[in-house]
Amino acid sequence: MIPAMLGTDSTRASPFMDLYQKIRELPAKPGVYLYKNAEGDVIYVGKAKNLRSRVRSYLLEASQANAKTGSLMREAVDLETILVANEHEALALENNLIKQRKPRFNILLRDDKTYPYVKLTLADRYPKVFVTRRLRKDGSAYYGPYFPGNLAYRVVELIHRSFLLPGCKVDLSRYHPRACLQYYIHRCLGPCVEGLTTPEAYKDAVRDAQLFLEGRHAELERTLTARMMAAAEAEQFEAAARLRDQLSTVHQLQEKQRIATAELDDDADVFGYHFEDGSLAVNLFHMRNGKIVDRREFFWEDLPSLLEAIDEESDSGSESVILSESPGRRVEGSAVAFPEPDEPTFNAGHVFSALLKQLYIDQHYVPRSILVPAGFDDRETLAALLTERTGHKIEIAVPQRGDKKSLVDLAGQNAHQSYTQRFRVLEPSRKAIQEALADALMLPELPRSIECFDISHIQGAETVASLVVWEDGKMNKAAYRKFKIKTIAGVDDFASMREVVERRYRRLKGEDHPMPSLILIDGGLGQLHAAAEALESLGFTSQPLASIAKREEIIYLHGNEDEPIVLDRRSPVLHLVQLIRDESHRFAVGYHRQRRAMRDRDSELLNIPGVGPQTRQRLLTHFGSLRDVEQATAESLAAVVSRKTAETIWRHFHAAQIVDQSSI
Repeated sequence: MIPAMLGTDSTRASPFMDLYQKIRELPAKPGVYLYKNAEGDVIYVGKAKNLRSRVRSYLLEASQANAKTGSLMREAVDLETILVANEHEALALENNLIKQRKPRFNILLRDDKTYPYVKLTLADRYPKVFVTRRLRKDGSAYYGPYFPGNLAYRVVELIHRSFLLPGCKVDLSRYHPRACLQYYIHRCLGPCVEGLTTPEAYKDAVRDAQLFLEGRHAELERTLTARMMAAAEAEQFEAAARLRDQLSTVHQLQEKQRIATAELDDDADVFGYHFEDGSLAVNLFHMRNGKIVDRREFFWEDLPSLLEAIDEESDSGSESVILSESPGRRVEGSAVAFPEPDEPTFNAGHVFSALLKQLYIDQHYVPRSILVPAGFDDRETLAALLTERTGHKIEIAVPQRGDKKSLVDLAGQNAHQSYTQRFRVLEPSRKAIQEALADALMLPELPRSIECFDISHIQGAETVASLVVWEDGKMNKAAYRKFKIKTIAGVDDFASMREVVERRYRRLKGEDHPMPSLILIDGGLGQLHAAAEALESLGFTSQPLASIAKREEIIYLHGNEDEPIVLDRRSPVLHLVQLIRDESHRFAVGYHRQRRAMRDRDSELLNIPGVGPQTRQRLLTHFGSLRDVEQATAESLAAVVSRKTAETIWRHFHAAQIVDQSSI
């Protein structure tokens, strides 16, 4: 059986014999196995209850020319295994290795976005509050995740405004000579300067923010009311007014939900999918307190090449659903089509097994219910592992009827729409683009205008900048602006960006014009921070600001630089940002070339004996361009400059003609 698998290629025989020998010696214990190619790269990671049985099945299927494992086994030349104590450990280790190694034969979680948390740094002397996407064991309190993503930023903004806790980068472990702008605009208690606040007052503000973030609004209301009355009795009317405003904020706090749905009292995540022509779209609805608060989309192309390479370990009585895909047929939601002979198969259970592991195993929060359209073999094992890690019971269910089944069907219908927009290249509507942009970049409202800056120069010569404007779905060329760098000498892109941004928005501020929905910078972190410094110097501390790096196409958000946004190359948001960035670059390069051409023309006139800056200016003003000066006669030139200088200029431009005539 093994020789039939090896064929006649002698160069492949020896590695496979080594691989076969390794497989024969595997123990019948749970663990994780890694297949490697000739370059030593991991091409597939899997887990098994019985390593020997599972891994030997690959050789059996490959020897029988089974296409499901043939692609993998044609490349695999080596095997590495890791023994673990039980299935839970195998699941967790498999998930970690897939995320680390990104094997190409595994179904990888793509287009994923991590939702933000609100972080309260309780371990600090004076705790701060800000948005983060990374959870660390650093003594801080984390609240979330927040759906949609920009909700976290709105919550933090509310805390800054109402409870006066800072989110700045100032070192609060020591005192400073003076407070920053946030204190003077009443968004911070000023712990950075001795005497502006007291530890007791700051501790009260932190406790109020905790109650607010934990949703204990009734307790927070009682506390604020008691303190307000006490402040009023003590005739501390400013403090009482501030507490009154905080009470008003708590009363009015009522978050808007996107979609009202069936009555589910608990949190749940609902999955649906649409598979067609080898491509897959998956939709995930996040339900919180009976409301759908956000939707996520996942996409895979050429999925059969992955599914045909691997078949997961199967047990008798498996609930995994095999969905058959024939030419012209589609598979949606949780509908079942029995496979016909010799047709390629789409295993929905295999996809959701891989997807759920990568989504939830490392997450801080997992909802109690996860509704999927297809079952899979290790569903109960995964649910048990998540229950163990979160401390509350997790159910992974495949609903067959009722409201939950309707939710799965709804997710499937939305996945169909996502597939259509993604793979059939439909042009999204303007509002859809605005919503996607606001969601991806955490903007507080739908963007109506975006202003983008770019710097252009060659080795520091003729440094210029451009500003292009996107408004209501299209480029507004009438609003474009050109800038000549005035205060910077030599090559300093950061200082040049700082100057241009400061000049632009100082003027807008002076003319009382509204700021754009987003300021976009063509460049990396250096240019982003330079622009941020210019805005902060003008008092614009909450202006949405981002930059896009050219090569990596990574988007950095100001205030969240440690967690850059990596959008899928097909994302309409990325396409829009690239379009605006490229237009800014084109406009800057065009202006730079214009300036360079003017410099070159001017320098040519200055090279003529008897022509200085004033004479050059008179000539260009009179004739309009260097070309017209070149074509002018000596008599015409003499009308602007002296006869001697006119003849010198004429001979300079007609030297070749004079030489030709003298040789005749």
